[in-house]
Amino acid sequence: MPEASVVLRRGAEEARSLSGKVALVTGSTSGIGLAIAHALAAAGAHMQLNGFGDKPLIDELVAEFRSRYKVKVDYRAADMSKPAEVAATVAQAVRELGGVDILVNNAGVQHVAPVEAFPIEKWDVVIAINLSAAFHAIRGALPHMRTRNWGRIINIASTHGLVASAQKSAYVAAKHGILGLAKVVALETAATAITCNAICPGWVLTPLVQKQIDDRAAREKISLEKARTELLGEKQPSLEFATPEQIGVVALFLCSQAAAQIRGIALPVDGGWTAQ
Repeated sequence: MPEASVVLRRGAEEARSLSGKVALVTGSTSGIGLAIAHALAAAGAHMQLNGFGDKPLIDELVAEFRSRYKVKVDYRAADMSKPAEVAATVAQAVRELGGVDILVNNAGVQHVAPVEAFPIEKWDVVIAINLSAAFHAIRGALPHMRTRNWGRIINIASTHGLVASAQKSAYVAAKHGILGLAKVVALETAATAITCNAICPGWVLTPLVQKQIDDRAAREKISLEKARTELLGEKQPSLEFATPEQIGVVALFLCSQAAAQIRGIALPVDGGWTAQ
């Protein structure tokens, strides 16, 4: 498999240049969101980062983007469960960077429990961050996109926006909802140069998923490789993880002129999970 830098370079070369555009990527200090931010910045987009992290690490990340990609970079540690904070993040991007041309709704959380035992407060948080935050961000960013008659809205959903798994009621409900939201926005912007789509990753090798592998290996007293294969084998026929960098390049493609007539779709990147 090509190294991440090679994948990103190829994607940037193939996509329309985003020089001068402003991208807001929620949940972009780690994992999939960070990889998407790298891909868009590599194509020339100024970047509004969002997420939590220790200040020295955030400062280092901002400095890296500025030095590596020669773009403007701003940061806000907003609580995406609060509508006012979401709106303030969009407003900050407009104020500090000049607008929002690309919005990637990536921030997400998870909680696992049977429906009858699912804590109400956990349900509220999962729905707020995984679904309502996307609505509030789109609501805030869309007028700026309409002013310029150009925009790209990308909702990071999941295979769980298309199919379900037990004990993930809030997450599955939110991800199904974010696909519906993408379709509605796509229809409302169909006669403009603004598009709205969703990406549906399957298993992606992030630190959170690696922890699941480590925990399974320890619990079942098996090797890490066996734990990895078992985890993938339950859902993902390719028996390979997607990478955050691959998701980044898919997002970059959806920002390109080649994707101008791709509207309201749910694009799986799932190793065949939803083909079953």
